[in-house]
Amino acid sequence: MEIVLQNLTKIFPGRGKSSEEVIAVNDFSFTLPDGKLVGLLGPSGCGKSTTLYMISGLQKPSAGKILFGEDDVTDLSPENRGVGLVFQNYALYPHMTVKQNILFPLQNLRGADKLSKKEMMERAYEAAKLVQIDELMERKPSELSGGQQQRVAIARALVKMPRVLLLDEPLSNLDARLRLQTREEIRRIQKETGITTIFVTHDQEEAMSISDLIVVMKLGVVQQIDEPQAVYDDPTNLFVAKFLGTPPINVLEGKVEGEKLYIGESAVMDVPGVADQEVIVGIRPEGFVLDANGPLTCKLSNVEVMGRDISVVSTHEKSLNPTVRSIINADNKVPATETVSYSLKPHKVFLFSKEDESRIRFEVK
Repeated sequence: MEIVLQNLTKIFPGRGKSSEEVIAVNDFSFTLPDGKLVGLLGPSGCGKSTTLYMISGLQKPSAGKILFGEDDVTDLSPENRGVGLVFQNYALYPHMTVKQNILFPLQNLRGADKLSKKEMMERAYEAAKLVQIDELMERKPSELSGGQQQRVAIARALVKMPRVLLLDEPLSNLDARLRLQTREEIRRIQKETGITTIFVTHDQEEAMSISDLIVVMKLGVVQQIDEPQAVYDDPTNLFVAKFLGTPPINVLEGKVEGEKLYIGESAVMDVPGVADQEVIVGIRPEGFVLDANGPLTCKLSNVEVMGRDISVVSTHEKSLNPTVRSIINADNKVPATETVSYSLKPHKVFLFSKEDESRIRFEVK
């Protein structure tokens, strides 16, 4: 099911006499392709959950339209949209068994959609098998682990055979190992069912690992939409560059003179086509090359061995972060000196305007 959002806006009224309106989502237009998994990514308060709730019908847009295929569903009630919604807190009925929880949405179907008991049971076991909990059908939620409860919630959303599956931070309450396992399961289920899926998260690693497309949001405004690797490799502004990446991007003050980039007094690389100006420099951790004769010299703080890689922690007077963190291959040996020098990989270095933090592009040779 293709989902089209046209100039979608949500404004919450101010509370009290002096408080202002809050624009939670501002003029969001996007077409979600049929059968894809799209991640809505951003910090708390960026509007991603509000967007999800408008798509589900739980909240009404202040302006704009929502189309499922060719059907305008903007004013349609949630139960008539054909969506399956999974919350981060599972929202299971504690007094019901797993089977009863999964059956519940089917028991509320009326009219032409009403199913026989046999059909409902077949659907329930198909959904349970898909999320691999078919052996737990007689248990109560309190007898399940967090990961198993989340699978029940997903099965309950899938049992109605929805046109669209909406996941609101479904992994937030799981520990690290379960998060990894469950996100892999979500991706497997989405591929097997082919259901158009929207996955809301503030965790960029989650979004990048399972999404076909990611939508990066800030204060209700879409910053960038693209495939995960494309957003990481080609951020449109400083916010996107800083939000994606673990460890995060290194940010330093710099200047361009004569098409050369200077950090401090050192000319660290050529930036063809860029006019003379002060800039903000973003360098991905993997963009450093250990080089005794390299133009960028930092004060060495610590070396962290991570197995196949080494994380070198250093400082630089022009860094806007407390430290400069570089990731280099473990085959390299970091010298036991007070300073460490690097050359840079041009395709891992980004320039941004000091005025509005937009991207300044240069030709990478």
